[in-house]
Amino acid sequence: MQDFLSEERRGAVLRSLRTDEGTLSRDYLTAARNVLRELVAMPDLIQRLPLERKAGGYTRNLLAGNDAVSIWAIVWGEGSTTCIHDHHCSCCFGVVSGTVTETWYRAIDATRAVPVEEQERQAGYVACMLPSGPNIHRMQNLGAGDAISIHIYGFDHEAHASSIETQYTAVNG
Repeated sequence: MQDFLSEERRGAVLRSLRTDEGTLSRDYLTAARNVLRELVAMPDLIQRLPLERKAGGYTRNLLAGNDAVSIWAIVWGEGSTTCIHDHHCSCCFGVVSGTVTETWYRAIDATRAVPVEEQERQAGYVACMLPSGPNIHRMQNLGAGDAISIHIYGFDHEAHASSIETQYTAVNG
């Protein structure tokens, strides 16, 4: 999957995400936003990639990564949803196509949370957050057809299976 970017381009993207302060700085978030804006502006290229898909679920496709960051294309099948979660690292994402609904939550204890806000994120939307949290959310595709988003996480994809720190259970507030 990493072949959609030439080795030279992939290296340039990964270098642009390196900052002296690492992936927990405002400079890093600015760099990640810039990369995401560039990638979501190329929906035709991203949609032509041989991305893995799963009906009713979501699939993560590694586009590039190193010991500090990983860049993923996520294909959201119709009706797919993540668990309610926060992140152990910085988390930036941009929507390439379709609509991804993001629901924000407030923790009421170590494993339970109540919903506080819901927004539809459409093509072109870009956001970044640090794990200074709590940044608890759930993402889902409530629309018809697939949606595609690009995610940049501040973690080594070979050292961690995912960016999720804690999973929560929703309760009524």
